[in-house]
Amino acid sequence: MRILVTGACGYVGTVLTQKLLDLGHQVTGIDIMWFGNFLKPHPNLTILKEDIRNAASLPMDGVDAIIHLANVANDPCGELNSKLAWEVNVLATMGLLEKAIKSGVKQFLYASSGSVYGVKEEPQVTEELSLVPISDYNKTKMISERVLLSYQDRIAVQILRPATICGVSPRMRLDLSVNMLTMQALAKGKITVFGGDQVRPNINLGDMIGVYLHFLKLGTKVTGIFNAGFENISILDIARRVKELVPVEIVVTASNDPRSYRLNSDKLLATGFRQEHTVADAIREVIGAFRSGTLKDEENCYNVKTMKKLSF
Repeated sequence: MRILVTGACGYVGTVLTQKLLDLGHQVTGIDIMWFGNFLKPHPNLTILKEDIRNAASLPMDGVDAIIHLANVANDPCGELNSKLAWEVNVLATMGLLEKAIKSGVKQFLYASSGSVYGVKEEPQVTEELSLVPISDYNKTKMISERVLLSYQDRIAVQILRPATICGVSPRMRLDLSVNMLTMQALAKGKITVFGGDQVRPNINLGDMIGVYLHFLKLGTKVTGIFNAGFENISILDIARRVKELVPVEIVVTASNDPRSYRLNSDKLLATGFRQEHTVADAIREVIGAFRSGTLKDEENCYNVKTMKKLSF
């Protein structure tokens, strides 16, 4: 297949792009490269340093599927520059989709977020529940979903609502809960937990890659919205799991972040997908990478710190 991946140099995109190449696909990667480019040259890979807001200049002729990962990610980055978040996450998404339809692309996979649900008391948060986004980032994801669904009679749209992702990538992120708490234990010898009772869903990076590959294989046969998260764990319990492998002190402090929800991914599992990786696997991966010297606690592993350096 010929696949266009936006955000190809990102935390998920770097690993996904390499996997697509390993499987024999031709990949065009689009990325503005705020966080660098860790992809290795490959004969089937074309990498373009480009802003996705310039949809008209993006090559889509002959493309079979688009995996749209590029966005201003997480709440702090959305708050840093709200206008930029809406332009990139919503307006650019609409521009990409309209260009894809004109170019004859058949399949459009979109990385939304499980955070669109906001605070939920239900023991199982399914795709049918109402969306109550509480941050600009959450809101941009919700509106993007609705924009995409308005075109679903013209292109196969598959919207994924991932849990918080964990695990090691060449373009590492240490502002994601499992990765962050594990690095705190390794680099600082202490874990600071804000609140702790908030329950968050998690998905290993390996499974997140597997979900995208799964939908590519399904093609246009299955469309709609799908949660993607398998382990609903409180922040404090994540810290305790890290402590089992890295003995450290856990300090609990107050938090003004009320987000708490438990993703149910039965709809995804019903399509034939199966979980293969765990949070425990991700914790061990981060520990192994740190102890081998391939992973360090550096500022470019934190999105908001990097964006501040870039003066956003």
